[in-house]
Amino acid sequence: MAHVPSDPVLFDDWHVVARSEQLEADKPLGVSLLGDDVVLWRGKDGVAAFRDVCIHRGARLSLGKVRDCTLVCPYHGWHYDQQGQCTHIPAQPNMVPPKKAKASTYQVKEKYGWIWLSLGNPARDVPVFSEWEDDSFRKVHVGPYSFPASGPRIIENFLDVAHFPFVHEGFLGDPTYPEIDEYEAEIAPDDASGEYGVIARDISVFQPDPDGTGEGRRIAYTYKVLRPLTATFVKSSAGARFAMYFTVTPRTERTSSVWAYIAMDYSTLTDDEIRSFQDMITLQDVPVVSSQRPELIALDLAEELHLRSDRISIAYRKWLRRLGLRYGVLA
Repeated sequence: MAHVPSDPVLFDDWHVVARSEQLEADKPLGVSLLGDDVVLWRGKDGVAAFRDVCIHRGARLSLGKVRDCTLVCPYHGWHYDQQGQCTHIPAQPNMVPPKKAKASTYQVKEKYGWIWLSLGNPARDVPVFSEWEDDSFRKVHVGPYSFPASGPRIIENFLDVAHFPFVHEGFLGDPTYPEIDEYEAEIAPDDASGEYGVIARDISVFQPDPDGTGEGRRIAYTYKVLRPLTATFVKSSAGARFAMYFTVTPRTERTSSVWAYIAMDYSTLTDDEIRSFQDMITLQDVPVVSSQRPELIALDLAEELHLRSDRISIAYRKWLRRLGLRYGVLA
């Protein structure tokens, strides 16, 4: 039986587990999500996702192969169709496999060049990447990055402008200009559910090299948290816009993968130069975020000291508590 987290919030959400190009036509791919092992493979109707175990003797299906639009177990050669039903048992080829000879299946879809997986029954679609369909933006994939940290810790760091002058000195911040101007953060309503997420507008900060071009300037950020582990920002200056779509996959409660896109409507930098800059910035974050104690963020605000410059993380924690999130946090 598949592992079920202690709450449905993340279980019933969508999470990136691979790039579409990683999944070859004739080879399955093993991934992990929320402590569960899953196998992805391509069938005639697109990508399928099963619990990564053969129901016969428990071998990993990700060690098998794809043949004739079926997934073949590496141990005894059992064949599974895209709905998870065993269709052929080589040791007894004339036997019709029983209906209970069926793999556990999950919902999966491809979007933004990624494979998204849900272990449960998501009420919403994949979170919207607003700049994806906007041809004025150039989109560059960065990552994935591995963090030995919980998903909410990583998202909170993504939202935290106050660390820029110290963790990203000389690039996203300058310790001689650490002040954060007044801004407001709110849990914004949504027509569909009444819980859009968190939004904070016009967070202003000086950045010596905000994008790898080496041109320092004051930047205004607008952040949106679309799901517990998916957030975006758009920063602008003198008409130029730089956006980031950022999503965290909780492999376990304390280990995560980060997937992201950079979207820019300017710059002559190559894709590799953009990736190198973002690699450097992210790798500055990893040791600091993974050092934080407690390892899981506390949703009870009385547990830590909070300042007005922390308004966006305060709103984020309040929202997670309102949602009832328990996995990856101290509730």
